[in-house]
Amino acid sequence: MKQLSLVICVYNEELNIKPLSEQIKNALKDFDYEAIFVDDGSIDRTREEVRAINDDHFLLLELKKNYGQSSALQAGIDAASGEYVALIDGDLQNDPADIPMMIKMAKEGEWDMVAGVRANRQDGAFLRKIPSKIANYLIREATGIRMKDLGCTLKVFTKEAIKSIHIYGELHRFIPALLALEGSTRMTQVDVNHRAREFGKSKYNLSRTTRVFSDLILMVFFKKYMQRPMHFFGGIGIVTLGLGVLINFYLLILKVFGHDIWGKPILILGMILVMGGIQLITIGIVAEMLMRTYYEGQNKKPYRVRRITSTKEV
Repeated sequence: MKQLSLVICVYNEELNIKPLSEQIKNALKDFDYEAIFVDDGSIDRTREEVRAINDDHFLLLELKKNYGQSSALQAGIDAASGEYVALIDGDLQNDPADIPMMIKMAKEGEWDMVAGVRANRQDGAFLRKIPSKIANYLIREATGIRMKDLGCTLKVFTKEAIKSIHIYGELHRFIPALLALEGSTRMTQVDVNHRAREFGKSKYNLSRTTRVFSDLILMVFFKKYMQRPMHFFGGIGIVTLGLGVLINFYLLILKVFGHDIWGKPILILGMILVMGGIQLITIGIVAEMLMRTYYEGQNKKPYRVRRITSTKEV
């Protein structure tokens, strides 16, 4: 087993490959490592530049098309074989020289994850820094994950921790929350170097804001109701159904006493609440069955054991 697997997702980064590979060689010269470049469907010479490195420490993993950062990261993680797995951007903004320090921290502190914090971030304020601060604040408050910089790709994990999760959609921003769901709660953070982009164009823009909010709702649901979806859908459904029954009972009394109830907006509201309540309870039951299939069909456990230690003195 390698000491370290370094996963680098790249998309149209041809000018960054050579300098990044040289920096990786210098930073990790004392490690038995593999550096996995995951090409996410580049349309420039990125793949040719990776092949030109001509070093058996470096691997090229080519995806058939552009799947996005989350899927590319997952492909690299699946291919990683190292005792520790590090993630780093391919745009030269993260510094590979920080990785040995982070691995040392992970070993000495027995951390599941050591996350980088871009202490002196070299990005534009309006398009990058301010939206990032807002997103970090919302994610911290919603998930309870007290990380300063959830958007920093530079992270080091134990193999066990990172292999326990699956990253899809746009969930790469929520890796700490995904780890917490799997029981990997030993996480820390450290200031790392951050550099201005020299070559190529950033793939980030404000259009991703709505995706962050959508994924945040999903993560809050996962955190609170992953193993008990009926408590969420059933609770709302029972309240909704109850309100609908009360409204319809009130209208029934009016009808008994000779009042005309046809066409009243409250009648429509009562019917909608009853039907909506029944549907929500039904969704809760179906979601509960899916969760049972998820755990029992794959022989998964709703818990993870860190270690079992004998108390007998040697």
